[in-house]
Amino acid sequence: MESIELPGGRQLAYAVWGDVAGFPVFALHGTPGCRLNRYPDEQRLSAAGVRLITYDRPGYGRSDRHLGRGVVSCVEDVEAVADAVGADRFAVSGSSGGGPHALAIAARMPDRVSRARCLVSLAPYGVPGLDWFAGMDPENVKEFGWALAGEDELHRQLTREAAEMVARVAVDPAKALGDDWELAESDQIVLASPLVQRVMREAVPEAVAQGVWGWVDDDLAFLRPWGFELTEISVPVEIRYGVQDVLVPAQHGRWLGENVPTASVVVEAGEGHLTDPATVLDLLRSLTAPA
Repeated sequence: MESIELPGGRQLAYAVWGDVAGFPVFALHGTPGCRLNRYPDEQRLSAAGVRLITYDRPGYGRSDRHLGRGVVSCVEDVEAVADAVGADRFAVSGSSGGGPHALAIAARMPDRVSRARCLVSLAPYGVPGLDWFAGMDPENVKEFGWALAGEDELHRQLTREAAEMVARVAVDPAKALGDDWELAESDQIVLASPLVQRVMREAVPEAVAQGVWGWVDDDLAFLRPWGFELTEISVPVEIRYGVQDVLVPAQHGRWLGENVPTASVVVEAGEGHLTDPATVLDLLRSLTAPA
């Protein structure tokens, strides 16, 4: 772990993995998550020519909370980390809760972003042409209901959820979400992967090491205006989603594909929310190619 101090004194934690001479790729973690969410085999990552950069969004892991942050607030953080590691030009990939943040970086840093990938990402809340909750697992609907009820209720409920998740992962990472979710078969297979379980054992307790404010602020930010317009995006963006996804239903990806002006869309008919490690490596490698 490395840490930098931003103007105003806020601490931001990050990590660099893989090939030190490789092309930089920022991988933005989901919700909840932290800098330890990454492809874990550094030898293969190095062989793929990937210099992987991860960081704890504010309130997660070892990064200080950024009270009132929005989705677009990530731009100043990524810019600071990119400067710290000497990444003048880089690609960005965001999965699930990292997806909106990847779009923000693509929109606001076109001079430094070569290309972006947005995997199983939420679309903006309350936009025309999208029934935001349709097809979403009741457990996820319940969580965003807490967010709509306000910060206090969301913090109280997620504090309980986080404690239960950490306890489950310590026993069996495949049960991280609990037994109430109707996950796609492909997601259950990914959760059974030893590589995935290794990362989850490390990342889940670290994500909430200082409490659940990162998780709280993510959820609140997703439901507010994101602070930028998708029409600002001028760099190539791949929108990728699974038809069987019940955490972020396919219609979110479909809507983004129709509204990101530079989008190319990959629809995975047999896939859900999670990506198997071999595919993760291939996707990271593809981001090192010239745009």
